[in-house]
Parts: sequence; structure tokens; C-alpha cells
Amino acid sequence: MFEKVTPSHPDKIADRIAGAIVDLAYTIEKNPKIAVEVLIGHGECNIIIESNVYDKLSNTDIQHIVYRICNDNKIFVDIHKIPQDTYLANNQIGEIKCGDNGIFKGTPVTYEQQKLSLITQLIYDNYPYDGKYIYNEKEDTIIGCQSHIQTNNLINILKKFAKNVKANPLGDWTGGIDSDSGATNRKLGSDMGDSVTGGGLHGKDLSKADVAVNIYCFLKAQELKNDYELYCAIGDDTIDGKKYSEIVEIAREYIERIGGFEKFAEWGLITYESSITNRLISKLNS
Repeated sequence: MFEKVTPSHPDKIADRIAGAIVDLAYTIEKNPKIAVEVLIGHGECNIIIESNVYDKLSNTDIQHIVYRICNDNKIFVDIHKIPQDTYLANNQIGEIKCGDNGIFKGTPVTYEQQKLSLITQLIYDNYPYDGKYIYNEKEDTIIGCQSHIQTNNLINILKKFAKNVKANPLGDWTGGIDSDSGATNRKLGSDMGDSVTGGGLHGKDLSKADVAVNIYCFLKAQELKNDYELYCAIGDDTIDGKKYSEIVEIAREYIERIGGFEKFAEWGLITYESSITNRLISKLNS
């Protein structure tokens, strides 16, 4: 079974805001150090930013990010910006090194995951609101919740893709951050499928293993069509026989081809668009 949520799910809204703030940091420095946590819901957004460029991040720019992603300029935005821990900062002086301890496993994307990602994205193209879907390939069953769509319409759509359908079990609903709260990195199953991480994908710069090594293991798994596992320690300058800076550059190209950290946060690693992955896996062993 696999679950996929839309970019307007409250948790994904939090991921997207965190990703957009990381994008903002990358306009200030080529290799900023930043970690962002977002909690949002019911008219309020709380943001904590640890960064070496914390004093250069404009509160006004951050507020506009929240207003744009939420399509609401009346949300109260509470921003806390603090400098990165001195010991962590010193770890990166002179060379990009692993920014955290971690265990990581990339797994090949399955047909079940590709199919549900396609269905979710196609529905979202027409109904860009809060939604959540579960697909069981073995039973050919889809359970779907999609806001701002009549339940009968959703049933008719889902019946095109699966034999057994259950849609909006509670009936028509509006969803979104007025109905629920969202927090960063709470939908990693939707983002990563069967892959495993010791941390979160979103709201962090590329030196963080949670970003770079997760992407690297995911790409290796697609290339080898098998699980790919790594572990690392903070301060490591070599992982999997490569300079850590090389792994960071592979992850950087992946993020840039997608369109940035905010776009990465929309769907995570599991997406029906495989061309980005296919273009990059050849670089892994070069």
C-alpha cells in the first residue's frame, strides 16, 4: 500500500514554506547553512530558522512566502531567526562536510507508487486543494479524500483507475489549514515511499545528509533497481567512496532541475515524472 497527499495538504504547505525559505537563503549565499521548522494552522504560522544567514533573511520576504503559498495575507506569522550552532558552523569551515549523523535507504519506485502519484497529480491539476489518497495494488483499491470536489464526482474519477473505490468517507469537505494544522516533514511516507531516513527531507540546506544523502540513495536505487543503504557521521568528508561535496553537487542538480526546494517539497521524491531521475542517475558513477 502507498499513501500520497497533495501539495495543499497542511503538512505539505508547511514543507513548501520551509523549502521556499531555503530557496531564499540560496539567493544570499551559494552554500548557506539553514534549518527551518514550520507549524501552521487556524490562522497562525510559527517559523523557527537556524542559519548562518539568519540576519540577512527578510521578515517581509518570509511573510510574503507564507501569504503566497497559503493564498491568504491575513495569517499571523511568528518568525524566530537564530544563528547556527557554533560547533556545527565550524564543521563546515573550508570544505563542505556531512552536516549530520544519519542512516539512509533508497528503494526503487514501484508501479503502485507511480500509479497513485499519477492519479493524485492529475486530480490536483483540476482540484488544487487539500487531498489524500491510498492505493492497494493487490486489491486494486483506492481510498481518496479530496476537498472542494463533490463526492460523487470524485468517485467517478477514481473508478477510472481502480476496481474498488471509497471516496470522501465523511462527505464533502473543505480541508486545508483552516481545518487542520501542518508541520514540516510529517508526510515522509508520501514523499519517499518505501525508502528510509533518519531525518527529514525538507527545510534544510544541501550540506545536511537528510537532503543530499537521501537524494543520492534514491537515485542509486533507481539506477541499480535495488535497495541502496548508507550511513554517515557528522563531519564525514567521504561517503560511498565519493567526496561529500560530490554528493552535494548531485543533489544540487536534482533540486535545480525540479525547480528548487519549494518545488521539491510539493511532491517529494515519489513522482510520476521520472525524467529528472533518469537524467541524473548516469552521473552517480562518473
